[in-house]
Amino acid sequence: MYAQVIVDLSAEALDRVFSYTVPRGIEVAPGQLVQVPFGPRTREGFVVALSRTCDVPPEKLKPLYMPVRTEPVVMPDLMELAEWMHVRYLCNLVDALRLMLPAEMRGGRVHEKTQRRAHLRLTGDALEAFVDKNRRASKQLELIEALRSGDMETAKLDSAALRALVKKGAVEICEGEVRRTPMALSDDTRTADPTPMPEQAAAVERLTTALETGGGRFLLHGVTGSGKTEVYIQLIRRALELGRTAIVLVPEIALTPQMVAWLHGRFGGDAAVLHSALSAGERFDEWRRIRDGEARVVIGARSAIFAPLENIGVIVVDEEHETTYQSDRRPRYDAREVAWKRASQHGAVLVLGSATPSISTYMRAMPGVRPENRLELVELRQRVKGRPLPEVEIVDMRGEFERGNRSIFSARLSAELRRCLDEGHQAMLFINRRGHSTFVSCRACGYVVKCDQCDVTMTWHQAENALRCHYCGKTLPPPETCPQCGSSYIKYFGAGTQKVQEEVRRQFPDARVLRMDVDTTREKNAHARILNRFRSGEANVLVGTQMIAKGLDFPNVALVGVVAADLSLNLPDYRSVERTFQLITQVAGRAGRADVPGRVVVQTYDPDHYGIRLAAAQDYRAFYTRESAYRRAAMYPPFTVIARIVYSGKDEAAVRAAALADEARLGAFLDEVDARRDAIQLAAAEAPIRQIRGEYRWQLLLKLYFKADLDAVEARMQALADAAPEGVRAELEVNPNNLF
Repeated sequence: MYAQVIVDLSAEALDRVFSYTVPRGIEVAPGQLVQVPFGPRTREGFVVALSRTCDVPPEKLKPLYMPVRTEPVVMPDLMELAEWMHVRYLCNLVDALRLMLPAEMRGGRVHEKTQRRAHLRLTGDALEAFVDKNRRASKQLELIEALRSGDMETAKLDSAALRALVKKGAVEICEGEVRRTPMALSDDTRTADPTPMPEQAAAVERLTTALETGGGRFLLHGVTGSGKTEVYIQLIRRALELGRTAIVLVPEIALTPQMVAWLHGRFGGDAAVLHSALSAGERFDEWRRIRDGEARVVIGARSAIFAPLENIGVIVVDEEHETTYQSDRRPRYDAREVAWKRASQHGAVLVLGSATPSISTYMRAMPGVRPENRLELVELRQRVKGRPLPEVEIVDMRGEFERGNRSIFSARLSAELRRCLDEGHQAMLFINRRGHSTFVSCRACGYVVKCDQCDVTMTWHQAENALRCHYCGKTLPPPETCPQCGSSYIKYFGAGTQKVQEEVRRQFPDARVLRMDVDTTREKNAHARILNRFRSGEANVLVGTQMIAKGLDFPNVALVGVVAADLSLNLPDYRSVERTFQLITQVAGRAGRADVPGRVVVQTYDPDHYGIRLAAAQDYRAFYTRESAYRRAAMYPPFTVIARIVYSGKDEAAVRAAALADEARLGAFLDEVDARRDAIQLAAAEAPIRQIRGEYRWQLLLKLYFKADLDAVEARMQALADAAPEGVRAELEVNPNNLF
């Protein structure tokens, strides 16, 4: 028997299978992780196929060693998925295979956890006789009583009493495996299914019909608070009844605790969680629970799409518009696209859900789309129980400035916040920038403190009194005098989450404020702790970045304040208006989700902008019509494709030369394949952010019509990136999340 193995080394030259003989007595299967001799060393590798014959003479082949684990770690459908990703995302096959299992399983960095436990050997009359005989040994009898209810960890027991009982033969010590349970699954409270509203019931009926008749692809477009999650749950319930399984993706770890609580409350031990914030042991144990069929519903962030489930019936991508579903490192996969592929493998129902679908996704649900690309639109137009959408008021901050208000809060937001707190309700304040002040500048000469490793301004973080670069993490003490002119006129401009939190405390000393951003959620389970404290009423004001803008459900939130709606509006990106509309609509939807009426105050310096006006009106259809018309006229995705190679390196001249040389090579290729007429733009130039982490950056940007041979062009661009000269790193990005 011969095994075809992909060695676990990521290099273009090694992106092929290597043949090994399988020694007698060793059983291996496709998908298994094995150890193999590779050059002078032993490496791990993935068995991708077995055969009875081989083109290489047997005497030239080496035998593989023992399997790393007895069972395959990559199931057949995931092996097929990895091979598809290898072609679709122009990555090495091993890079795709690595996504299919917890990273710590490679190299044996995580194992099953074992524990010494005490087990009561005696039962019935024999146990009662032992108790009568040892009435004077009170400690031993206490331990006996404790063990009557089940085995216990020896480390938690009285060691002297335990030794005595073992010596007398009443108790034995066993070594057993212990599963590590994530905190989100520690609550065993079960909840009943509520009666769905008419719109929900109609949506569930359409989706379950598809589930029972071969699957389908759907866009579930529902206003905020319309009960999309309940539709997901009812659909999953039917899938489990049919003996099938389900995956639910959420865009951020911040949303995972809430979704896990909902699904764990309905499905109990059938629910499992997978995301990067779990410990290595927790992730490994949850993966094995899924692999062994003990859990049939998986909830998690982007990587949970690779969960080792069999017979998948439902895949849900919640908040599908979020950019976090697209990986920013190789393989640069899009979890929505992978979900589409995996659903087709299993004949499953794919549901993309959002109150603010991306333009490209909503377009797939419009007439005229080819059947293989089409989504069926299912809509929820009203909130649960007929609750009204919150009242939204737009405040022109230019007028506030003219009236002498220098606070980051308008008079209206301050008044509404006061009223909200006095009435015993909660408020959420959103600003999509962390830190205290966005930049530090000299009022005498205009000097702005920038990171010397990145071409960006540094942000002042008040808590540690330090300037921090949000790209490379470098910190500096804030200057007392201007490094350029020596002036002492140093001023802190702009606002971030820290400054908003500080302003709330200054204006409302009675407020109990929590902050949720990257800085406050670094520790394990920090997201869940902050949200639980807010949900319990321990705090009545939550300040946060986009982490708090979508998906969260707090029944006592009566007020939402959008502190600076313009932050994302003026970014140099063709999607800036779309992202602004999504953020405002989503965060506004956090208010008034129960019996408490909701109010929203949106602060902006551009109150007449259509993105802000339509977000305030929660009118997605009008926004889609206007924004898609703009995209079509300006020839932006989804009507075209933008691909770019980003070059970076320490030597600016080498980076520039590589980009310019590849511009000429790519131009020649377009001429060669007669695709020049399909190219709208081809240009090498400095990247918008010229330097990051001390490396200079250039980009080769190509904008193409869809009628071009995109696969051939992207393959050529990937080949150019792979052939970058020494000292220059090149990365291909297709329709990237940002163009910075």
